[in-house]
Parts: sequence; structure tokens; C-alpha cells
Amino acid sequence: MSPDERERFDRVLESVLETLPDELHRLLDEAPLVVEDAPSAELLRAMGLPEADDLCGLHEGLSRTERSVEHPALPDVITLFRRGIIDLAGGWDPVVSEGETIGGEAAVRDEILITLLHEIGHHFGLDEDDLERLGYA
Repeated sequence: MSPDERERFDRVLESVLETLPDELHRLLDEAPLVVEDAPSAELLRAMGLPEADDLCGLHEGLSRTERSVEHPALPDVITLFRRGIIDLAGGWDPVVSEGETIGGEAAVRDEILITLLHEIGHHFGLDEDDLERLGYA
């Protein structure tokens, strides 16, 4: 990933973060947001995913619903993966196919928001079925 593409992604991410309510900003103080180009091959293997997987995000840690006094937890971390998000969004350059626009900066922005809310949902104990019902899968 080029430095320009990385910078562009980070600018769009900052604009998405500016739209979030204060409650979610406070949550990101509890579960810091990390942004990487792509997951490592080791991480994908540990998750049982193929190396070509376009993973967009990851919540690491115990959800709030799993925490207890008996099981103290390290701080959670939410990671967004630039390459997976850009690929899932259809890329930076919009393409019109059968009258539908695929990709473009607006699509990347939407995918960043969906991925971020998806991972925040995991922090609160939502599973993949819950997130799909809410439109964040």
C-alpha cells in the first residue's frame, strides 16, 4: 500500500470518527483503535482464515458481557485493516456496472463506518448473527 493511499484512508477514517457520538468516542478510550494495512499471515492462520482473506477489522479482548472479577482482562483493541476495507468497498475509483456505482471514496467511507461499528458491537458482546441482523456484517 502506498503512503498516499494510506494517508487518504486515514483522512477518510478521521472524517468518519468526527461523525461518531461522544459515547462511542469514550468507548474508543477503553478499546483503542489501531489501523494496519493488512493482517499478518500469522494472524490469519491463527484465526483459521486463508491468507488471501480480506479481513476488514478485528476486536481483540473480552467483550463487556464476558468480563468478571474472577477473570480480569487486558484492555481491548479494535483493529481496522485498510486493504480489506478498500477491497470490500470496491476500491478508490468508482466503476459503474449495470447502472450501479461500485467503489469510490463514499463506498470506502461507508465500509469504514460499518467495520468500526461491527467491531464495537463485538466489544459489547454482539455475535456475528446479532451484527448481521443490525446490518453491520
